[in-house]
Amino acid sequence: MLGRAQTVAVVGLDALPVTVEAYIGPGLPGLHLIGSSGAAAREAADRVKTALAAVGVTFPAQKALVSLAPAEVPKVGARFDLPVAVALLLARNALPEEAVAATAFVGELALDGGVRGVRGVLPSAAALPASGTRRLVVPAANAGEAALASGIDVVAVEHLDELLAVLAGTRAPRRPAEPPRTDAASAPDLADVRGQAEARRALELAAAGGHHLLLVGPPGCGKSMLAARLPSLLPRLSTEQALEVASIRSVAGRLPDAVVLDRRPPYQAPHHGTTAAALLGGGSGIARPGGLSLAHRGVLFLDELFEWSRPLLEALREPLEEGLIRLARASATVTYPCRVLLVCAANPCPCGGGSGCVCTDEVVWRYRSRLSGPLADRLDLAPAVEPLTADDLLAVEPGEPSAVVAGRVAAARALAADRWSDERPNAEAPAQAVRRTA
Repeated sequence: MLGRAQTVAVVGLDALPVTVEAYIGPGLPGLHLIGSSGAAAREAADRVKTALAAVGVTFPAQKALVSLAPAEVPKVGARFDLPVAVALLLARNALPEEAVAATAFVGELALDGGVRGVRGVLPSAAALPASGTRRLVVPAANAGEAALASGIDVVAVEHLDELLAVLAGTRAPRRPAEPPRTDAASAPDLADVRGQAEARRALELAAAGGHHLLLVGPPGCGKSMLAARLPSLLPRLSTEQALEVASIRSVAGRLPDAVVLDRRPPYQAPHHGTTAAALLGGGSGIARPGGLSLAHRGVLFLDELFEWSRPLLEALREPLEEGLIRLARASATVTYPCRVLLVCAANPCPCGGGSGCVCTDEVVWRYRSRLSGPLADRLDLAPAVEPLTADDLLAVEPGEPSAVVAGRVAAARALAADRWSDERPNAEAPAQAVRRTA
């Protein structure tokens, strides 16, 4: 007896179709799983067998073999529990084959038969229609992000009993609620910043042209405050861009439960003590995206720049140039997009600078040597950020709000789009296009 169920494996942002085949026949009793890797996948046999027993499905004293094909596709994690259970039920003739036609299954099984959420459901749902799959069964916890994809009928389940009833036709499928197409609260407003006319102008130029930015000034002068308001100046993400950002968050397990299509440019501000895996991406098995990719289409803010380790800063050079990062592991090599606007902030010297600085030139240059010349060349703007006294703050009139500045940024980007015949900013203009304007 042979049963087949469809599912999908996620390698990076690529969703690859996988067929789960289950065989039950003569042989030593037991359930064996082949074609998967990683501890969670290897333990799937015990989870599935226990979950099926919890809903009253037992196996005869025969051999049960489950294969995940194609074997060369990396398959890690517990997302294959649900399709394995369905394939076994088909092999036992406990389900009609027509009930799973053009249907894919993704989800982890609890020992009591509950269906738990997994990572990477959004890119899975977005890729399935191209393979002819019309329906996707997902855990209820992932129904919101799956509903963001178009061209696929999403069915949400919370328990294996519920799935069996839906496939048997005795219960109507539970559809996910239509996700709101708006995002949450807006980013901090630039009107909060008093003074700093040069730095504000540099922020506007960086947003308009996609130029990387370096803010150097003594502590408390507003460098972090300025950086946090840069996303409010950037254009809103298009639907395609917002889905790309949401897919990265889905693979990283960073999508919130209340899923919306967030059109705000992302903002990531990792600590200077962060690891290479957290910033660039990594982990065992198939590497996950790090803070660099989570900032794709938005702002990556590196505070205390001269406190970062030099090897970690040097590792940013190629990703900043290419707009993507390649992460190689034994299981797979994955590529994540990372087209970011880099903003760095630093004190001018180890003591913080200002009128009371006692650092010698040698100490200052040794402190700044962590920023290499090639990486410094990628920082296009370096405005002066000076401290303001209390009297200065009270005397200065409030600056323009983000909405006004963002209008000028949008107009500048529109001119660039017309000049380069696409939506890329000036900083990403191809060499051939630049030569044509010379």
